[in-house]
Amino acid sequence: MNFNETSGFNPDAGRIPLRVLGISYSQAQTSLFALILAQIDGPYRIPVMIGAAEAQSIAMKMEGVTPPRPMTHDLFPGMWKAFGIRLTEVNIYRFDDGVFYSELTLTDGDRTITIDSRTSDAIALAMRAGAPIFTTPEVLAETGFEMEELALKDDEQASSQAKPHPARESRSEPRPENLAIDELQRMLDAAIAREDYEEAGRLSEILNRKRNNRE
Repeated sequence: MNFNETSGFNPDAGRIPLRVLGISYSQAQTSLFALILAQIDGPYRIPVMIGAAEAQSIAMKMEGVTPPRPMTHDLFPGMWKAFGIRLTEVNIYRFDDGVFYSELTLTDGDRTITIDSRTSDAIALAMRAGAPIFTTPEVLAETGFEMEELALKDDEQASSQAKPHPARESRSEPRPENLAIDELQRMLDAAIAREDYEEAGRLSEILNRKRNNRE
């Protein structure tokens, strides 16, 4: 394994702690799931599109399920412990062209190093190691959105609105929350086709919420 002691994440730029909120199933493509990260002590959420294997690994940890044999994400913490290494934190330090870039910070007590990692793997490992997850204000501004739940009367259809981060407020097109389910599905399919997974995660969250409220 290649260790890199030069981190792409600048802690002096400010750090925003995150927690795993849940996983949203993609109705459009069974191989994709939206991992929702929530700002701790803040209103914003970040959707990260991940594969089925990573989603299963994260979901099992969230539900406290222990597999009969260790999964891949279970092996690394075991090896780290055996060699006296500790995962201290995960940093999601950049978002570029629809891709989140993350790093693992590890220490053996004497030396601290960083390793580049896929965000889905980094989150799965952080959950098993009990390590905190951080991102930058820039990533939050570009990918985060605020969820605002609406309390409605019993005889009204339950619904909710997604209030975008100020970085998104300049958009002139209709808000997805106000569109019909069929139109939202077409938008989601188009986002996945052009590999805009950040937008796909946002649309999937809205679409699933609308469908659940209709049931």
